[in-house]
Amino acid sequence: MSTPLHVVVDDLTGAEVRALLAQHLASMHETSPPESVHALDADRLRSPEVTFWSAWWGEELAGCGALKELAPDHGEVKSMRTAPGHLRRGVAAALLTTIVDTARDRGYARLSLETGSGPAFDAAHALYARFGFEPCGPFADYVDDPFSRFLTLAL
Repeated sequence: MSTPLHVVVDDLTGAEVRALLAQHLASMHETSPPESVHALDADRLRSPEVTFWSAWWGEELAGCGALKELAPDHGEVKSMRTAPGHLRRGVAAALLTTIVDTARDRGYARLSLETGSGPAFDAAHALYARFGFEPCGPFADYVDDPFSRFLTLAL
């Protein structure tokens, strides 16, 4: 039986998507100090160098994720979030697969990400490890921060 999950490029205008992003930002601020929150709001996710996807389980918003181009050969995973009612249903894996496949299609040599540290991020760390992401140092404009974990995947 096939899942009704589908991932689409999204323009960030839908109320459901904006609400999930607001929830994502609020959650990041609950688990990390303000200077350690690097999540992008909807306006910054509309930048030309960012592609944003939403994942839908039938007609319900199930999650979102984005790919930001840092350089012609380097992309960054941004704004990965699964809606609370869709946890552990493969939503994050489907979004990350879309992001990794798009990065490969664009010819990126590397895909990196910054995520939080601590127990609130254990599920994210496990997902990224399953996809082959490995620890790395800060990249782009990031700096060492005890509340951040940096990961990268050679493509």
